[in-house]
Amino acid sequence: MAVAFHDINSAAGLKKLDQYLLTRSYITGYQASKDDVTVHAALSKPPSAEYVNASRWYNHIAALLRISGVSGEGCGVKIEGSAPITAEAVATPPACDSKASAAEDDDDDSDVDLFGEETEEEKKAAEERAAAVKASTKKKESGKSSVLLDIKPWDDETDMKKLEEAVRSIEVEGLHWGASKLVPVGYGIKKLTIMLTIVDDLVSVDSLIEERLTVEPINEYVQSCDIVAFNKI
Repeated sequence: MAVAFHDINSAAGLKKLDQYLLTRSYITGYQASKDDVTVHAALSKPPSAEYVNASRWYNHIAALLRISGVSGEGCGVKIEGSAPITAEAVATPPACDSKASAAEDDDDDSDVDLFGEETEEEKKAAEERAAAVKASTKKKESGKSSVLLDIKPWDDETDMKKLEEAVRSIEVEGLHWGASKLVPVGYGIKKLTIMLTIVDDLVSVDSLIEERLTVEPINEYVQSCDIVAFNKI
C-alpha cells in the first residue's frame, strides 16, 4: 500500500514526516528506494535541525544519491498538496551545483558534461563535497541503527500483552522502542515483531537480547529473540 504525505513543505507536513521517520530508516521497506527519492525531491529545502528524524533521513538520502544512487523500487508514495514530481527528478540524483550553474549560465551542456574541463572553483567545490560526504559517512558509522526483532513466547498460553509490556519496560540510554505487531506463527502461537532505534555507541543488540530480553524476569514470557533486520541510519 502506498504511503501518502500531505503539504510536505509546511510546518505541519514536516512534523508528520518527522514523526513517521522516528522508527524508520526509509520511507518504505528496509533499503533506500525510489519512494525516498520522490519525497526527497518534493522537499523544497533540507528540513531544519528542529525535525531531527527528517533531517537525518534527508542527509542520508542526499549522500546516497551523491555516492552510488538509489535503485530500490519501493512500495509507492503519494505527495499531496505539492508541485508534481517529474520522472526525471525521481530517476536522477539532484545535482545542487549544476542547478546553480544553470541559473548563471545558459550552456545546455552544463548539467551533463560531468567529466569535462573543470574550473578552479568547480574543483574546490568538488573537494569540499567529497570531504563533507567522507565526514558524514564517518559520523554515521558511529551513529544510529534501526533494528527489527522477532520475539517469540513459550506457547499459545503466554499473555502477549504482558510480554510486550515486559519488553518495553527495558530502559537503556540510547534505546527507543518503536512500532510493534503480533504475527501468527502457527498452532495458535503469535510472535511479537517490534522496531527499535539504537545509538550504536551506547547499545549492543546482542547484549540487549542475551542480558535483558532472555533473562529473568522477562524470560517468564520470552522464549527466544531473532534479529530480522538491522540497518544503519
